[in-house]
Amino acid sequence: MVSVNPFAGLREECEKILREAIIKAHHELDVSEILLNLPPDPRFGQLSASLSFEYAKKIGASPMEIAKSIAAEADPAPYRLVDSVKAIGGYINFYADFPAFSSLTFESAKSMDAKYGYVTSDKPERIMVEHTSANPTSPIHIGQARNSVLADSLIRILKARGHSVSRHYYIDDVGRQLAVIAYAYTKLGRPKPEGKPDHFIGIIYSVANCLLEIQRLKSLIEKRKGTPASEELAQLQRNLDEWLSIAVELESKHPDMFHKLLDALEKVRGMEDPEQEVARLNRAYEAGEKEAKELIREVSDICLEGFRQTLDRAGIKLDSWDWESNFIWNGDVSRWLEKLRRTPYVFEEGGVLEFNADKVAEELGLKGFLGLREEYEVPSLTLMRADGTTLYTLRDLAYHMWKFKKADRVVNVIGMEQILAQLHLKLALCAVGYVDEAKRLTHFSYNLVSIPGFRMSSRRGRYVTFDEVMDGGVQRAHEEVSKRSPSLHEEEKRRIAELVGIGAVKFALVETDPMKPVVFTWDRVVDFERNSAPYVQYSHARACSILRKAAKGSMADPDYKLLNEPLDQELVLMVARFPEVFIDAAESLKPNLIADYAVAISDKFNGFYAKYPVIKAEPAGLSQARLRLVDSVKITIGNALSLLGIEAPQRM
Repeated sequence: MVSVNPFAGLREECEKILREAIIKAHHELDVSEILLNLPPDPRFGQLSASLSFEYAKKIGASPMEIAKSIAAEADPAPYRLVDSVKAIGGYINFYADFPAFSSLTFESAKSMDAKYGYVTSDKPERIMVEHTSANPTSPIHIGQARNSVLADSLIRILKARGHSVSRHYYIDDVGRQLAVIAYAYTKLGRPKPEGKPDHFIGIIYSVANCLLEIQRLKSLIEKRKGTPASEELAQLQRNLDEWLSIAVELESKHPDMFHKLLDALEKVRGMEDPEQEVARLNRAYEAGEKEAKELIREVSDICLEGFRQTLDRAGIKLDSWDWESNFIWNGDVSRWLEKLRRTPYVFEEGGVLEFNADKVAEELGLKGFLGLREEYEVPSLTLMRADGTTLYTLRDLAYHMWKFKKADRVVNVIGMEQILAQLHLKLALCAVGYVDEAKRLTHFSYNLVSIPGFRMSSRRGRYVTFDEVMDGGVQRAHEEVSKRSPSLHEEEKRRIAELVGIGAVKFALVETDPMKPVVFTWDRVVDFERNSAPYVQYSHARACSILRKAAKGSMADPDYKLLNEPLDQELVLMVARFPEVFIDAAESLKPNLIADYAVAISDKFNGFYAKYPVIKAEPAGLSQARLRLVDSVKITIGNALSLLGIEAPQRM
């Protein structure tokens, strides 16, 4: 017999027994809602009901009296998975028939194998997940990598749940940053990338942006010479001093690029204003002028090629790369702007077009739906600048109307610093009559990543890239694998180090609740002894090793009645509960629940391994039963790691 959710089968039988017993013992009580919980200690059974405490208020008896009367009427005999029912301390506790329950769990895991635990939804949806979407101006850094890794795991979970999921990257190619890169790129003679392409573009951006900012500030200070000293002038000088210190740092890190760009800007001094040229290029690109389009798409593509290499190495795939500019050029942004203008929520002030977001929330009664306090005033949003260029959220509105033509539900994996922008987006959707779409839009937010002793600064070009972190993980994993398995061939060591090192980094970024910050430290990330991907992977490899050493056919005649030790039974329960953990992770959009579970079952398995013999267990029926248990643990850990996008090695 096979079940996609063995623990749910046990729960269902317990609910039936409890409902029948309540009707017999207290027919006047309501049995429409039965809630069963996991007891805090296995001695109190596998499931427990506390409803006696609620019933006691209604019929004037003590919870213990009620629990005893219900337990006395409970009859598990007609059911396969329940052994007994006991009243303890006012609770009604259910004890599994472990031989039957073990058989069901192990047969289910073996039969379903790579799909064990993945319970499909009876209401599958088309879901579009947008993730990473880092601006093509510099490499993906460790903070943005958390976005990619969380989203990849979320997508894997949703797919395993039976949904049709498409993976999208939104390329933010409109704005000053890319215009700065494109301007500097032309002054350098449109060179071929040196090294990894996104790193090359990142260096151009950080150096060019710094030099242009210094030039701009010097110009402003020069214009104010001869005027009375003021706080504004003092602030300009402080800003200039800061940028000059940034220039010193960038020159020391990237001397060739720094001096090439410095020389290029010197050559055009007095002939053109770089700031005006950047602004002109930005406007021309948004207007869709051919020369500007070719140039900015060229530098964007160089950077995006680097992104593809990084994500491919991490095992993270995308189905579509969506250009923000396309929604301007095809007229969608203009059309949605006109629709917004026809609502009572848009007004003009000083040549700038504003969106009264709070008025939308108030008049449409949306604050409750959006989780806002009634007294909270949503800030207004600028839709269009005085120069006619549009802002991000307006373009995002056009993008999301395109998304909802292709999906039933949209999930945006975007940092928590974008909470207001995502709120504005939902209110803009509601303002033009798309309230239902706004309700089917989820902002999957996440917190920052920090590295002790290191302060990231995009202005200084100071960041830790995803590439560097993966390299570091692989290097440390190689050292550890070499120490633990010196007899392995070097090629095999490197193969294992690659999957363990990258797995370690990914696990570290997904294991923490998304709303909590991640503090990234190598001693915790690459730890073979506790709470890490290498620890879980090593547990899987240990299970594989046990099964390899066992004689062929050694699982042929197991005696599950002999699985009487507490750790035997606790492991059976953990394997059986995996489908419920999976469902919870999928429905609540919490990939970290899978990571927590993977560590917990690894802990339990390693405790079991240290305490009990498996292959040498006596009698033979016990050895064979434990081998079945080990096989089920191996399958379960492998499937949990797969949901996190982490490979489960057979040797380490």
